[in-house]
Amino acid sequence: MIDAPAFLVLEDGTRYRGRPYGALGRTLGEAVFATGMSGYQETLTDPSYAGQIVVQTAPHIGNTGMNDDDPESRRIWVEGYVVRDPSRVVSNHRALRSLDDELEAQGVVGISGIDTRALTRRLRDAGVMRAGIFSGTDAALAPAEQLELVRSSAGMSGRSLSAEVSVDAPEVVPAVGESIGRLAVLDLGVKASTLRHLAERGFEVHVLPQSTTIEQLRELDPVAVFYSNGPGDPAASDTHVELLQSVLREGLPFFGICFGNQLLGRALGFGTYKLPFGHRGINQPVLDKATGRIEITAHNHGFAVDAPVEGEVESPAGFGRVEVSHVGLNDQVVEGLRALDIPAFSVQYHPEAAAGPHDSTYLFDRFRDVVLEHRAGTTDSAATDQKDAQ
Repeated sequence: MIDAPAFLVLEDGTRYRGRPYGALGRTLGEAVFATGMSGYQETLTDPSYAGQIVVQTAPHIGNTGMNDDDPESRRIWVEGYVVRDPSRVVSNHRALRSLDDELEAQGVVGISGIDTRALTRRLRDAGVMRAGIFSGTDAALAPAEQLELVRSSAGMSGRSLSAEVSVDAPEVVPAVGESIGRLAVLDLGVKASTLRHLAERGFEVHVLPQSTTIEQLRELDPVAVFYSNGPGDPAASDTHVELLQSVLREGLPFFGICFGNQLLGRALGFGTYKLPFGHRGINQPVLDKATGRIEITAHNHGFAVDAPVEGEVESPAGFGRVEVSHVGLNDQVVEGLRALDIPAFSVQYHPEAAAGPHDSTYLFDRFRDVVLEHRAGTTDSAATDQKDAQ
């Protein structure tokens, strides 16, 4: 552990002194807090955290080290990392290296030894805000200069980050068992566990770049379309909304998770807004309005859909009736949408939940059922048309 100062500076001028953790230098991003008691490796490698400095509310981080089995993507995406008490030793049979060594190897600037409870309370009271971590030679910068760097950095509102996290070329994950068809997954920051769940339901999963056009999608001839989680402001993703509207008009089944839920909301004609401090963790209670069942769910989002929580409403964009299917019980935020006249639904949380609870994995089964029912209905309709023609 380096015996030197490091500083976390918030845009409101609040400063925290700690020790360097991971790489030395300077990093800027939106400071957010994650409440998971475990799963820090999955958090770090979740592309939805691109552009953000993540504060772990759990005080003791790093005790299980890092391995090559649990990453959710090809690299660590957080802009910076804030912990209270980093573990001095690694104790897990799967560990291949320590967390701080991995942070240093990937150039992630972090800070340890600060009061993360006080920091979390600050972010809850004032809302998430821009921040910077300064260590090494950057720790010697004047406080006023550090603050100016933070205040001149980019915020998350209006920011599109999909191109930074998406694949550059299509990739395919083979179906497990008998294939039910090609699934087009628009990679906006997809997690590896999501792809595994989809493949296990019989989909031949085609992971597509976020720049995919409707013409390229038609060439693939998928049985359905999926929009993944991802970072950034949904209001800055007009091209993805337009693509999704084309998909919905063509009648393809659709399922969206997290960012995909926000984009379905926009495609249906609803707005989105930024939450004061967001939902990030693996312990968020959500009500499934259809069953009355309360699910404990994993979340990672700072924006939400602005839609009426009660009753059926007409889609402002002309896609028929829509209802809010799931609601967050902490603050009544929209946690799911279901279109009643077209085969489309979405949830704001993460049913793949790695690491986290498995209350919501049934949603992948529901998606498979929707696709099979749609295909059967299409086949029956085609057979009726052929019979009528004869």
